[in-house]
Parts: sequence; structure tokens; C-alpha cells
Amino acid sequence: MSEQFQVKADPELWAKLDMDVERFSNIPPMLTGVFNDVFLSQENRPQGMGYFDNMVSNIFTGRIQEMYDAREEGRPVVGTFCVYVPEEIIHAAGGVCVGLCGGSQGSIGDAEKILPRNICPMVKSAFGFKVGRICPFFQVVDFVYGETTCDAKKKTWELLDEYVPTHVMEIPQMKRERDKKLWVEEVKDFKTAIEQQTGKDVTETELKQAIETMNAKRKAMQRLNDLRHHDPSPISGRDMLLIQQIAFYDIPERFTEKVNELCDELEARIKTENYVAPKGTTRLMVSGTPMALPNWKLHNIIEKSGAVIVNEESCIGTRYYKDTISTDGTNMEQMLEKLTERYMQIDCSCFTPNDDRIDQVIKEYRESGAQGIIDYCLQFCHTYNIEAVKLRQACEKEGIPFLAIESDYSPEDVGQLQTRIEAFIEQIQD
Repeated sequence: MSEQFQVKADPELWAKLDMDVERFSNIPPMLTGVFNDVFLSQENRPQGMGYFDNMVSNIFTGRIQEMYDAREEGRPVVGTFCVYVPEEIIHAAGGVCVGLCGGSQGSIGDAEKILPRNICPMVKSAFGFKVGRICPFFQVVDFVYGETTCDAKKKTWELLDEYVPTHVMEIPQMKRERDKKLWVEEVKDFKTAIEQQTGKDVTETELKQAIETMNAKRKAMQRLNDLRHHDPSPISGRDMLLIQQIAFYDIPERFTEKVNELCDELEARIKTENYVAPKGTTRLMVSGTPMALPNWKLHNIIEKSGAVIVNEESCIGTRYYKDTISTDGTNMEQMLEKLTERYMQIDCSCFTPNDDRIDQVIKEYRESGAQGIIDYCLQFCHTYNIEAVKLRQACEKEGIPFLAIESDYSPEDVGQLQTRIEAFIEQIQD
């Protein structure tokens, strides 16, 4: 497949979405080259990765066409920026949920014509995609749902609303009982907004089915993450990162099926001792800010430096799928409360106090069999950057090797990062 892989183009479809077709036409060949270097250069990849490679091949064509068709059928296509936005309600209404976080340097210049330079690159990348009309995902959505997990986001949503209808969900910054009540009301408002978009009420049966669908998806991801914890690992950190990124824009039922098929293959590989890295390879865990597609820089550097990544404690990783929703609710009110309880277990650095996240990082480190933690923070992400201080203190107390990295999407610091990471790996080996 490595010789045949190509990110496909569909200028006719892009024109329907009012994209800057001429400018965007340069993106598929660029992504093709990067993907070949980062992923298809790996040896002994599981055959089940073929599906996920194909998803990237059709990322700007086939998957966009599916969303376009859904919109034509009157089903809402909703863009989101955070794992706190309840996908279950969107799916219960027959809608399509797609993550819109930006992970590319290419759109930041567009954003910086409007936004300040010294804010989070993820926010700038996403905003730049829309104002530059160079993202088919942004162009195909009916509206987007933002949230208030950081200052840069919540103020950017005010500007984004000038380009696409943008609704904002208030995320409380503490986890007291009064905060839970606020969150339940926000979830109810979210449900009402989706219902107004579709013109029909979400039924208890539809919400129950959507909860079961998303629970199945999260359980499949939990199963996959447990399998990668095997020493030696049957799958690389790069491939796992790709799967976790695709989770935010694939059809849930199809994605769940393919993840479970891959898990079956990995179980067979473990039995036959068919691994991606030999016994004794340094095992690292990554924590911190999310890595939106196509941000593969850190994982690529780490694994090309001779280590293997065995866990991600981030919104693109375990924070997204470590918890499921209780199915004990028997009516709409109870189901929404159970849904909210599950979302309150997400340990974002926006919360204070946030000792639960520190405990969760240490717990996942132990379970994964990692030998060190690299805490990754995007530039100007103040909450995660400051929380890294407490995380470092906890790791020092536990005797866990710890490295904090702050970066953006540009390739300028690759050499410096590689030097630091190689030294960290040598430190662990010694």
C-alpha cells in the first residue's frame, strides 16, 4: 500500500463547498508526502491499519462526500472543538459530529491577519482554516459548537460566528455540585439547539441508542489501548495516534467495527510474538494538550529516536474514551444527568483544583508499563503549562522520569526537540 498511497482530490466537490479550490489543491500532495514519511515508512505494521490509511486517503473526498450527502438529507453536520461537547445528542438527532481542531501550520498565517500571534496554535489553525476557506470539514458543517475551556477559544468563537453560526457551551471551571447543575442545564440547552436545527425532538429511545453506540466506540478504544500496553507492543504509537485522530471524524459504528477487527489482529500478533518493536525498546507515555490531525511531529520524533509510545493522556487519547455513560437512566432527565456525570470525569486542565488529573496520569503510567513521561504542551496553552509544574512534582515524588516540552506546529524546532528527546531516552536506558 505504501507505493500506492495518495491523498485524493475532488475539486468539483470542493467548489460546491465554496472553498478556495486553487489554493487547497496543493494540500493533498503535501499530506501524501508527510503521511508516507511518518506512517508508511514503518515496518511490520498491522494489516488492519489499511482501513485507517484509506480514511486518510479519502479525508478530503469520500468522507466529505458522506457529510455533504447527510446535509442534503436534512441531517445536521455539527463541528466541535472539544471532548466536552456531547456527541450522543448529535447522533441521537441523526446528525453528524466532526472535530474541527486545527493541527496544521499552513492556516495560521490566515488567522494571524485577524487574531493575535501569541495565542494557542490550535485555535489559530482552526480559525485560519475557516477564514481562508481551506478546510472541507469546516465548509461542510451547518454550524459549530464551541466551549469555554480556555480564554483564547471563548473569545475566538465571537469572531468565528461572523463566518459560520457558532454556539457556545459554558463549561464550569470547578466540579462542585452547583457546577454539575450548571452543566446539566448547558447540556439541556445543547439538546434544544440541536432539536431546533433538525425540527424534531430527540426521543428517549434515540438518546439511549446513541449512548450505547458511543459507549461501544469508547470500549473498542479502551480494548485497543489495553493491547498496546503489552510489552513488547503490537502497534506503534504513531499508528495509535492516527486511529485516535480518525475517531473524531469517522462514522462511529463503522469506526468501532474496524477498531475491534484490528484488536483481533493484535491479539493474534501477541500470541505469535509479532511485535512492532523488540523487547527492551524504551517505552514512553505522552501527556498534555491534544494533537489534532495532522500534528504528528512529536510522535514521529520519539519513535524515530528508537522509543515506542504506549499511552496518550490527552483529549486525543484516553481523556476521550476512558469513561462510558451509565445506562441506568430510565427517562430523558435521568439519561441527561448520567451523560453529564460521564463528561464531568474528563480531567481538563481548565479545572481547579485538578488533582484528579495528576492521579490519572500516574495511574495510566503504571498501567501502560511506560518508563518515562513526556508532557507535551502547545505554546501559550497556559493551563497545561502551569499544571505541568504539579505533574513534574508528582513524577519526582514517584521516581518517574519526566520531560516537559512546549512546541507549536512549525518544523523549526524539530532538531532541538530531537536532541532533547534522544537525551531523555538515553537517560532512561542508563
